[in-house]
Amino acid sequence: MKILELTNFSAGICGVWQRVKQESELLSKRSHNILVVSSNATKGNNEIAPEKEKVNGFDIIRKPYTKIGGESFMFWNFEKEALDFKPDVIVAHSYRHPHTTKAIKIAKKLKKQGINTKVFLVTHAPFERERGLINNLIVYLYDLLVGRNTLNNFDKILTITKWEIPYLDKLGVKKEKIRYMPNGIPKEFFELKKQTKEENKILFLGRVSPIKNIETLIKAFSKISDKKIMLEIVGPAEEGYKQILSLLIDKLNIKNRIIFSTAIYDIKEKIRKIDSAKIFILPSISEGMSQSLVEAMSREKIVIASDNIGNKDLIENEKNGYLFKIEDEKELAEKINLSLINNSKNKKIKINAKKSVDKFNWDKI
Repeated sequence: MKILELTNFSAGICGVWQRVKQESELLSKRSHNILVVSSNATKGNNEIAPEKEKVNGFDIIRKPYTKIGGESFMFWNFEKEALDFKPDVIVAHSYRHPHTTKAIKIAKKLKKQGINTKVFLVTHAPFERERGLINNLIVYLYDLLVGRNTLNNFDKILTITKWEIPYLDKLGVKKEKIRYMPNGIPKEFFELKKQTKEENKILFLGRVSPIKNIETLIKAFSKISDKKIMLEIVGPAEEGYKQILSLLIDKLNIKNRIIFSTAIYDIKEKIRKIDSAKIFILPSISEGMSQSLVEAMSREKIVIASDNIGNKDLIENEKNGYLFKIEDEKELAEKINLSLINNSKNKKIKINAKKSVDKFNWDKI
């Protein structure tokens, strides 16, 4: 089949792009012809990505974009590329973005040419997010005026979490339209033996941005009982936010115990980095479905995460990881202290962590 994947970003550190990339690689290995079309923006910085690129068996075309609001809300015109490609299937990623409803209109034009194109929407869990009063109003109006009138026009709607399904029910989506298809992680995370020696270290791996709420992690880190343990923060950083974190680190006098490292793209290198840590922490304010959390759990790590709805979808407290209240550095410090105890409970939590995420192996999905 010819499959067209539509996503805002195809460069930089982006959870949606990781889904699209891995999905496209696996589909291309099954002899499908995959074309990814996106904006030419790079997630996490102001760089313009190359216009065309070939990645592991599939092609990418990137288009100039106009920002409509926020970091990801944008418009980019892909109609010509879509009509020329004549796809059997269009997979449009991220509900509430202009390219998703545009995909339905393109499918109607292709139908007039005798091509029965199916259109799938992958939601990417846009519900339950902190946006502020004005943006919450925009979201409400979009759901009321656009969502309710367009969602049932997709052939299938794929949710990456189960907690999204009640929201789609409220928007009037027919049950037979909805399918659960979570983000996966490569089989190497499950199959490779331990890649490096474990260090006395706590790890955060992901975008260093305000939504990840890393200041709570830093404050908690300053309170824990083990003063010899290190904290490594890995990922692309928003410059202004990193400066705020650096000032906080200086104020708490823990500069000699915290390392900032650049983003990791190579799978084996990422696995080595995760294997090198004792504990993985995700203190974010909100999450859809955290791929980095699943990756850490697949490597039998103790994971500690804030109790937002996305993290709670993956972690059962004190069964396969630890949860703490969002922005509560005192409780996070307590959970870190518990995690550092070498006892049978924590050994069982590590084993349960890997077992609980086995279903996210891309080969199984």
